[in-house]
Amino acid sequence: MADVKDAEAPIEVRKLSTHENRSEVNEAIEAEHTLSLLSAIRLYPKAIGWSMYFSMGVIMLSFDPQLLGNLYAMPAFQRDFGKPFGDGYIITAPWQTGLGMGNPIGQVVGALAAGYPMEWYGRKRTFNVCVLCVTGLVFIQFFSRSLKVLLAGELLAGLVLGAFVVIAPAYASEVTPLAMRSVSTSYVNLCFVTGQLLGNGVAAATKDLDSHWAYSIPFALQWFWCLLIIPGMYFAPESPWWLARQGRLADAEESLRRLSSRGVNVKAVLAQLIETDRLETVMEAGSTYRDVFKKVNWRRTEIAIGVYTTQVFCGIYLINYGTLFFNLAGLNTDQAYNMGIGFMAVGWVSTIFSWFLMARFGRRPLYNTGLAILMIIMFLVGILDVVHTKGAVWAQVSLLLLWNFTFDWSVGPVAYAIFCEVSATRVRSKTIAVATAVQATVGIIMTVAIPYLITPEEANLRGKLGFFFGGLSLPCMVWCYFRVPEMKGRTYEELDIMFERKVRTREFGKYVIEHEG
Repeated sequence: MADVKDAEAPIEVRKLSTHENRSEVNEAIEAEHTLSLLSAIRLYPKAIGWSMYFSMGVIMLSFDPQLLGNLYAMPAFQRDFGKPFGDGYIITAPWQTGLGMGNPIGQVVGALAAGYPMEWYGRKRTFNVCVLCVTGLVFIQFFSRSLKVLLAGELLAGLVLGAFVVIAPAYASEVTPLAMRSVSTSYVNLCFVTGQLLGNGVAAATKDLDSHWAYSIPFALQWFWCLLIIPGMYFAPESPWWLARQGRLADAEESLRRLSSRGVNVKAVLAQLIETDRLETVMEAGSTYRDVFKKVNWRRTEIAIGVYTTQVFCGIYLINYGTLFFNLAGLNTDQAYNMGIGFMAVGWVSTIFSWFLMARFGRRPLYNTGLAILMIIMFLVGILDVVHTKGAVWAQVSLLLLWNFTFDWSVGPVAYAIFCEVSATRVRSKTIAVATAVQATVGIIMTVAIPYLITPEEANLRGKLGFFFGGLSLPCMVWCYFRVPEMKGRTYEELDIMFERKVRTREFGKYVIEHEG
């Protein structure tokens, strides 16, 4: 294995070629590097399908808080759950905060808790149990007729829903080939946007109902996704990476066969998988939460936490309050709901657009460029709110549409590709869980702050929140420039080697590793 002058490799890493199956490993690596996106789709259609199947849980995860944000602007919900305000009703900021806590608290606890059963029982069993739990917990939301009962339903459901954001990207990154990795992992972001779009659309469709069905129907539609997922539970293949770490090599090989077509050399892929795991064992990467914070993994953990948390700092939590924001900015109820739907539809198209951009430009340029644009847009939104004319309101709305479009081809989907690729395979689920927990903790702070900042009876900042999120984006942009490397086209083994050699951030893209036969 060739060395690069400014990066010294430890003895253990240099001896990789002594592994008896090294020729098969090199064959698998060569196949990964030469595989195009279209070839990957042709050779791994089942892996792509099952990756999409496991990601459906994320749709439920994002549907819940998006729906809740829309209900605050729904007349029937305001009347049944709110208090008189002016010539109508309003859900007070403390209750908005309390109800909004269910999802981020669930992501903190659920994500960290999911790391254990995912390693003990596998991705498949953990996913199945979570789906069944959600199916039962939706009953609480559906039958709730008071804020206290609804709060209990949101908190309990949030604890389970939080596990999906760990399971989906971990599974996707472990079953799809290198050429599909950015698409399969960033597809999780598409599921987030899909859930948000459906939350806006369903609320817009039922908002004019004058009974409890205005909000009960949207709650009930969460069962639709459970009904889609349950029939496939028995047939879903387990992650071959998890099976191999359990010593179940025959099962891992069978799983690889189920996930690929006949044109794939499954034995070579399995050999590469085993070799990557062996390398991380030599590096003492470990597989516990404590190992996530060890020196050998810390740089990778920091990057995973940073890129995911930056989503919150640049303003994504404002999206959950999009319809209410538009309403308070001066749009009527119909205009606000329609704009909320358009907002998410733009994001949905943009996420698909990101797949082609990542394949062409990689992760680092997209993430950094997108974040810079998001920061500028937020400052412009703040400036326009100072003007606050009718024309300025529509300009703000247009800029926020542009913000959402930019977010969903950059910081949104690219973060998922980065934190799946950057984590060592032995601690991938736990690294994703830690990054999710930190992101959700910051999200809890935003969930507490935003209702007080945006509600008319409190700070009533409206678009001036652009100054807040624009200011937070600036240090994030500086950090990303110096810390987020380019990982496009790298196998997990190659990334292990590069992080072990402490390759500098801006040298990742051009670093050369030669594999001996």
